[in-house]
Amino acid sequence: MGSDEAYNLVFKVVLIGESGVGKSNLLGRFTKNEFNHDSRTTIGVEFSSRTVQLGGFAIKAQIWDTAGLERYRAITSAYYRGAVGALLVYDITKHLTYESVERWLKELYEHADPNIVVMLVGNKSDLEPERSVPTEEAQDFAEKNGLLFLETSALASTNVEAAFNNVLEEIRRKGGSKQISRSSISAVSLNNSSSGNTEESRPCCRNV
Repeated sequence: MGSDEAYNLVFKVVLIGESGVGKSNLLGRFTKNEFNHDSRTTIGVEFSSRTVQLGGFAIKAQIWDTAGLERYRAITSAYYRGAVGALLVYDITKHLTYESVERWLKELYEHADPNIVVMLVGNKSDLEPERSVPTEEAQDFAEKNGLLFLETSALASTNVEAAFNNVLEEIRRKGGSKQISRSSISAVSLNNSSSGNTEESRPCCRNV
């Protein structure tokens, strides 16, 4: 009832990065303030929403999680469609997850809007003694590539709010002139399970 008026804008934000870097826990911490110590890899795409107040706007952040698909390199353009923000996550204790950041960035720009707001996120900052990715190195990479940057800990709840809110604020700033409204990204709403028949039913290939 009246929930339609509860927010002005919907921003779709995707979480990308290697498996096990803590994407699901960042999502859980931001949208439900939860952390699951034994989170298993889930298969499929999950998303969760949270409405935040930013600069006089009520913004509904719809955060999508790859939920294990990254292992199969099966993330498709549908996942990125309509996304206006992305958090590219690596684990500060596992250098390999940082090394794959460039590949994720490349894939993101192949599928997403070129103006997408991207934040590089070094997660698990609570494991400082096991750090293998220096903050300066990642910060430097982010600056060179025009990305926002923060280190977070989903476990300790450090900088999680800041990471998402900074991305949302930057999206709002960028989209100021061309308001990103619900109508323009209605393609991302998954509330009607029959949404499949909007695209597939369009005649596409002539059977001759």
